[in-house]
Amino acid sequence: MRSSPHQAAALRGPFGALLMTLSLIAALTALMTSAAPAGAADTTICEQYGTATIQNRYVVQNNRWGSSAEQCVTVTDTGFRLSRADGSVPTNGAPKSYPSVFNGCHYTTCSPGTALPARVDSIASAPSSVSYGFVDGAVYNASYDIWLDPTPRTDGVNRTEIMIWFNRVGPIQPIGSQVGTATVAGRNWEVWSGGNGSNDVLSFVAPAAVDSWSFDVMDFVRQAVSRGLAGNDWYLTSVQAGFEPWQNGAGLSVDSFSSTVVTDDEEPTDPGTPAACEVSYTPQVWQGGVTAEVRVGNTGAAPVDDWRLAFTLPPGQQITHAWNGSVTTAAGAVTVRGPEHGTRIAAGGSQTFGFQATYSGAFAEPDGFTLNGTPCTAL
Repeated sequence: MRSSPHQAAALRGPFGALLMTLSLIAALTALMTSAAPAGAADTTICEQYGTATIQNRYVVQNNRWGSSAEQCVTVTDTGFRLSRADGSVPTNGAPKSYPSVFNGCHYTTCSPGTALPARVDSIASAPSSVSYGFVDGAVYNASYDIWLDPTPRTDGVNRTEIMIWFNRVGPIQPIGSQVGTATVAGRNWEVWSGGNGSNDVLSFVAPAAVDSWSFDVMDFVRQAVSRGLAGNDWYLTSVQAGFEPWQNGAGLSVDSFSSTVVTDDEEPTDPGTPAACEVSYTPQVWQGGVTAEVRVGNTGAAPVDDWRLAFTLPPGQQITHAWNGSVTTAAGAVTVRGPEHGTRIAAGGSQTFGFQATYSGAFAEPDGFTLNGTPCTAL
């Protein structure tokens, strides 16, 4: 598990064995941790790599990878607050962590209904917005982390990382060295370039704090392409917003976050539009287990290609097997993609898939169904 551009630099060389050990511990921790309920407001997560889903669209992660000191994030309906941030690390090295919220796929965790990974030359725009809350008495940056890779990978380290530093507090700097300045998306930035031993890093640093902004992520992706750090045939895999704290940091917050990816053949989805899909869920339940058949209906006027149904499992449920669809699960959030022979749902048509799951406690049905980001009517 990794989320910061600095991790590989901090642990490479004679510490290679330690990196492998920590990776195994992280994987075991992720498996053993009970994730917060999806969409839960004011839920506090202190597990090292604990996550929660908000708005049935994004994943909040605690992601304390660079320190053994305690850290907790309090998840809200629209973002998170760093409610505990113990300890400190040297300011000339890697930060303690990267608590953040993201759209896309990060180390096998994919946000519900995400359009990522998506090929760069197929993306018309990737609008995003954020509102940050800053604090005194801490050393940190407030930053976006944007990941690119030659393959549509949903796990592991990507080849190129773009960081956008909205705020820099204390004697810290990006990886590498400053290579100039640039005007991107209507703002002026210091431009830094370097590598951390596992990926290239291109950083844009605001000369003064920016506490909120709406912009197109693709403006920064095109900068990476023009500088030879990515290609148009590469893939955008995730868009993340959070903080890298070196010292303290309690009270830092992402008050709101949004991220959308619009491909050349589609228009942005308006969350307020009436549902263009309907879902029927038919379970056969026994003690501790369930077999479910799910029918996804397209009630819109146009076909839906590369369909992705996202929903939230109740706490205590876990999918063990599925058919007629490819299933990705994380923190109670589930995304099902159509099989190779059924990636399109025609207008007025439907696709059906099924799964088996275990559950503990009282049985409950999943909710929060969305089709390619559009909320569905549950029948």
